[in-house]
Amino acid sequence: MLDIKWIRENPEKFDLAMSHRSLKIKAEDILKIDEEKRKKTFLIQELQAKRNNFAKEIATSKRLEQSSKDGALERLEQNEVGQKKDSGANVAKSPENKTSEANRNHLESLMIEASKINAELSALESDFTQDEKLHEILMQLPNVPAAEVPVGADEEHNIEVEKFGAPRQFSFAPKDHVEIGEKLQMLDFEQSSLISGARFSTLSNGLARLERALSNFMLDVAVENGYAEISPPNIVKSEAMYGSGQLPKFSEEAFVTTDGYWLIPTAEVSLVNFVAKKTLAESELPLRFTAYTPCFRREAGSAGKDTRGMIRQHQFKKVELVSITTAESSAAEHERMTNLACEILKRLQLPFRKLLLCTGDMGFGAQKTYDLEVWLPAQNKYREISSCSNCGDFQARRTNTKYKKDGKNYFVHTLNGSALAVGRTIVAILENYQNEDGSVNVPEVLVSYMSGLKNIK
Repeated sequence: MLDIKWIRENPEKFDLAMSHRSLKIKAEDILKIDEEKRKKTFLIQELQAKRNNFAKEIATSKRLEQSSKDGALERLEQNEVGQKKDSGANVAKSPENKTSEANRNHLESLMIEASKINAELSALESDFTQDEKLHEILMQLPNVPAAEVPVGADEEHNIEVEKFGAPRQFSFAPKDHVEIGEKLQMLDFEQSSLISGARFSTLSNGLARLERALSNFMLDVAVENGYAEISPPNIVKSEAMYGSGQLPKFSEEAFVTTDGYWLIPTAEVSLVNFVAKKTLAESELPLRFTAYTPCFRREAGSAGKDTRGMIRQHQFKKVELVSITTAESSAAEHERMTNLACEILKRLQLPFRKLLLCTGDMGFGAQKTYDLEVWLPAQNKYREISSCSNCGDFQARRTNTKYKKDGKNYFVHTLNGSALAVGRTIVAILENYQNEDGSVNVPEVLVSYMSGLKNIK
């Protein structure tokens, strides 16, 4: 979520950032609502102060009234029984009684005025729609791109940073992963469709072992690099989805249960919220988490895209990386995280390239993103296998996660990345390590994870 104070102080920068995100919203539209909210907030605070002052005056007046009554009663009791009537008449005419009557009138007046204040305050608070409206708008605004992010409308404007490894030259026409997996009788789509519908698959035997080997290998590399392994919930509350930026923007992309819980589209949701509402010590940072979880996505906006195979499915598995850092160290942490994902691909000896995404292709919550794309021989092109993003304090403002430095509280910065999408890594291994006879070699780094198996056939 963006800082409204930043929008007030930088309306031109905000307008430019949103235009780079292909949005037409202007700062003046937001600040008009913000100004109305601030005026109403000021009025409410004034009325609350008046109400508090009246409450104090009323309490003082009531004490005086009670004191006056107690004094009159004490004087009456001191008179003899035969003189009570006359004494009572004298009390009625006494200066003390006149003061008591004036105090009662003042108390009644205070009560009337306090009642008016309460009614006015109640009406204002019950109709305080500006606060909700402003919050709703801010929750739907994407993050502001970092200065070094290239401006562009779509993936055509992404910048290739570097390439690693050369695509393999085959002596035969390479098959795609679907044909390879089905001929191995270890990748099933037909029966999976009967069980769950389109965009689901089942792995068995050697490929199921390969999936387990990959997940263990990726987790081991992450742990080697200082990430704490977490086994988080895979079903979360709406608050967690809002905190990570999945809601309200991506409500149509996620699966929700009948009682309002959400199946995580990425472990990022759980890991970012692992520190929600906390104020951390600066010395605790950075915190680094990794998790291997299933992920669930409707792929509502991808009709007709990658309908064949494992590239785009409703359920897939992924090893996720999340870092929680200070503002000063988040840029360096972003490079570190991306390098870790690169290291996994290098150890697997898969050709890939690193891209810096443009403003139009970057994710909703990111201020800067690197994509890693692996080479797929059957498609004769690179396809995304990892995305590593620096979100700045965007998610921290939504989850209210801070750290204390020099006696002051600051919002943390959050980063997330795939290390890697396991299903897409299997696709890459099947296609890059295939043999003419239909068998698939196991990457050397995974042989020990496969109990010495070097070839899947």
